Amino acid sequence: MDNKTHIYFMPGLAASSKIFEHIRMPKDQYELHFLEWLLPETPDETLENYCKRLSESITHKNPVLIGVSFGGMIVQELGKIIPTQKIVVISSIKNNNEKPKHFVFMQRTRFYKLFPSGRISKMNGLPTFGLSKSLKRKLDLYNKYLGVRDKKYLDWAVYNVLHWKTDKDLINLVHIHGSDDEIFPIKYIKKSIIIEGGTHAMIITKAKKISQILEELV
Repeated sequence: MDNKTHIYFMPGLAASSKIFEHIRMPKDQYELHFLEWLLPETPDETLENYCKRLSESITHKNPVLIGVSFGGMIVQELGKIIPTQKIVVISSIKNNNEKPKHFVFMQRTRFYKLFPSGRISKMNGLPTFGLSKSLKRKLDLYNKYLGVRDKKYLDWAVYNVLHWKTDKDLINLVHIHGSDDEIFPIKYIKKSIIIEGGTHAMIITKAKKISQILEELV
């Protein structure tokens, strides 16, 4: 009989599951599973249909779903499709009221159309000679954790981040957020477990603290 809690992790926009490599939880209690981004079937595939396809990768009943950033929005959508024990969002938002104002501006003005997805898709293997150590390290980390470089996916993902709508929080939802998140500022976030000094990348930089919180939650 399997008495372990099965946890499925969903990375942020375009990221691979490598962002969870520093998360540590007792192996005798938990079994960790890592979801990866699918490519959209069409440029205008609905988020609902995308999540239905993604849900086929979840093979255990009543799992815990954990998502970072856009992945946090995805696990909330998955929670509308399959029964879950708990949903945890990290460095993300729970509803429309938590969207920063510049997100609303970009959505309404269609400014997101200028997002350089084509350039990002070609960034792998850029030469690093001549760069400062700090910039080289950031580029190395970028190349390490970026999982999807497909332009169609990037355009689809940016559109769906900006247009994601939900007015009611899920009952079994828990939110973990950083005090210094630069993408989703803490001033817009309500009812969350706050990690002091946590940035939008805290799943990597604050992994030990997040691991401790997750163990207490699930």
